[in-house]
Amino acid sequence: MKERDPRVRRRNFEEVALGYTEEEAIREAERCLQCPTHPCISGCPVGIDIPGFIKKIREKDFLGAIDIIKKYNNLPAVCGRVCPQEVQCEAKCVVGKIPNAEPVAIGRLERFVADWEAENVGIRVPEISDKKNKKVAVIGAGPAGLTAAADLAKMGYDVVVFEAFHKPGGVLIYGIPEFRLPKKIVEREVEFIKRLGVEIRTSVVVGKSISVKELLEEYDAIFIGIGAGTPKFMKIPGTNLNGVYSASEFLTRINLMKAYLFPEYDTPIKVGRKVAVIGAGNTAMDAARSALRLGAEKVMIVYRRSEKEMPARLEEYHHAIEEGIEFHWLTQPVKYIGDEEGNLVAMECVRMKLGEPDSSGRRRPIPIEGSNFTMEVDMAIEAIGQEANRLLLSEFKELKRNKRGYIEADLETGATSVKGVFAGGDIVTGAATVIEAMGAGKRAAKHIDLFLSGKWNPWD
Repeated sequence: MKERDPRVRRRNFEEVALGYTEEEAIREAERCLQCPTHPCISGCPVGIDIPGFIKKIREKDFLGAIDIIKKYNNLPAVCGRVCPQEVQCEAKCVVGKIPNAEPVAIGRLERFVADWEAENVGIRVPEISDKKNKKVAVIGAGPAGLTAAADLAKMGYDVVVFEAFHKPGGVLIYGIPEFRLPKKIVEREVEFIKRLGVEIRTSVVVGKSISVKELLEEYDAIFIGIGAGTPKFMKIPGTNLNGVYSASEFLTRINLMKAYLFPEYDTPIKVGRKVAVIGAGNTAMDAARSALRLGAEKVMIVYRRSEKEMPARLEEYHHAIEEGIEFHWLTQPVKYIGDEEGNLVAMECVRMKLGEPDSSGRRRPIPIEGSNFTMEVDMAIEAIGQEANRLLLSEFKELKRNKRGYIEADLETGATSVKGVFAGGDIVTGAATVIEAMGAGKRAAKHIDLFLSGKWNPWD
């Protein structure tokens, strides 16, 4: 897929990948072997009929292709851009097993047909099932909540989504930068869900704006998909210095609050000259590439393990390298250093070596004694993971939680310890992918329907 020149794109927020033409999409679809066993489907968390939609592309029936996808996936233009297909559906592709051959670009084809529909025929809404006369509340308008809401609306339920931020989309709107996932794409997908009959109420903090008790009284079932939005910090000396951010705050200011357009949008953000991003996941790549686009002269990713253990998608890593991001492997910050006015000016680090594998399956990083050194930075962004948002959970004491603070819910059904209350996505599993959260929302919607239809009740 064609991409913007890295020398140009590193200073703007325009989308990097440019999409397929019709001819390119058909040519890519023709590489699919239409395997009788369909191994690619087993790699998709929402079970899309992948060979089916690709066959339609080969036949130039792009509407038929998107209709197949939307039977399974309510956010195809999003998933086609940000899903890690290389470790899911594409990892199972038989073509990819052929020596020197790449798997069929399933994600890019999904993106193509979603964009083709929007540009050529606009948003089309499927027929809705007969109304069920039952109400479901969905807390959180991220990938899990939006998927559950859309599927339930298709089944005929009245669905109201409660979102704390002023825009729906969750991590899609506040966490993923414009150059990877344009906001107009998210807004387009959300509009489709609204057209299904879903009501979305923004700027509503459940537990504060409206009580859990009120929701339990008014709705027949509740789905909780609030994600894991509370940032983790290393808690090293100097964390409170000016210039030290969590990646979630940094990206939220840029993405949701448009700080990159300051002063047109009145959301100030510090623009560092020399920026260090701690961590090497997708969020770290997003933060580093965003800092570069804000005007930083030098951006470094600092990671305590090696390149081999890096959790980020290879595509994002390669894009970062093309754009000039520096990588410091086997390096761990131990202290932030400030000036007399409380501004970050440097970071003390220690070199690391890798020991035996830990619980994550990756080799454990071990500090090398006496290897401390100082790195000059005036901005540090910690991208070391997130944890459960405690605000709602502190108001919903009946919900069982595990030792990490996440909701205990059955991974197949979404059922929690409270009758009629379901949960899914990052608030159950911890931080994972967009498509995995969507899969959880989909499974929960199916079981909410079974519960409200009187066909299944795990609480009796």
